[in-house]
Amino acid sequence: MSLVKRDVQSEVDRITKIINDMSASITSATQEMVEKVKALEVTNTAQTYMEDSKTQFQPLVERVQAEAAKLQEQIKPFVTDIEDQFKPLSDMMEQFFQQVVDQTKALLPSQ
Repeated sequence: MSLVKRDVQSEVDRITKIINDMSASITSATQEMVEKVKALEVTNTAQTYMEDSKTQFQPLVERVQAEAAKLQEQIKPFVTDIEDQFKPLSDMMEQFFQQVVDQTKALLPSQ
């Protein structure tokens, strides 16, 4: 009788251990799943935030680009005018420096 009682107790202990192990595994798996869902939520929230920000800023970016293009078109004639005015001066300076170089070479003793 005592042997049967001991066998039953060891069987109960074994089953209790299996149940405890299963419970720990389920708890661990559940915690893992919760963490993954939280991480996914954070990722989705960040992605949604980025998309919302892009949607909000896109019109502003487009407006700035349009204004920059307009400004560039407005400035273009002035830049062209300045270039036209400085071109003769630039040509004169180039001729002047060439004359200085030529005269300097003329002053050097022949070799």
